[in-house]
Amino acid sequence: MQGTNVHFRFPEPGWRQRLDTYFAGLGQGVNADPLIRARLGEVAGLEALSDAELAALGMDRSDIPARVFKDLFPQG
Repeated sequence: MQGTNVHFRFPEPGWRQRLDTYFAGLGQGVNADPLIRARLGEVAGLEALSDAELAALGMDRSDIPARVFKDLFPQG
């Protein structure tokens, strides 16, 4: 069985730090790795947008983790 190679391109360094900081802020008891892996495509899609495109969505790069995981960890 031949697998498909998938390559993600993250245009700006720091995406993983933003995810780690987001999960650290949630507190103890969250195993973030499987959650991040499951939603890496969505993170990559948002990270690939320009700052102007993110602004048109009413967000910036620091908002990406909360947006991607809002159904699991609602805030506010």
